[in-house]
Amino acid sequence: MAAKLVELVREAAARARLVARGYPSGCSAEALPWAVIKRFDDDVRGHVERDPRIEDGRDQVLIAAVNLAEAAPGDEADGPERERLVKAINDLEWVTLSRGIVNRAAAASGYGEAGDRLRDAG
Repeated sequence: MAAKLVELVREAAARARLVARGYPSGCSAEALPWAVIKRFDDDVRGHVERDPRIEDGRDQVLIAAVNLAEAAPGDEADGPERERLVKAINDLEWVTLSRGIVNRAAAASGYGEAGDRLRDAG
């Protein structure tokens, strides 16, 4: 049943990409980093074992979101910063799916057996 957790990872990444591509519509510069990472934090982060690679990927998403928020919308820096954010989101999705391990909280919620690898469920 880790397939449900895999789907949550994919949904969180898809939502983050929508926020990134739609910015500045929908949220302020101050809210952008948290809006991008919200679904990952709410639906995924507490259901996979802590892994430094996943945490680093999350940090990279936050850094890229701050950089986009600091670029003026429509400024020539806006496009590359947006693409860097989308790449960071893609990288976080990949590392979570390839390295993520179902934890006990996820198992208790019916998302698989504790210790299952997400890559085996996808």
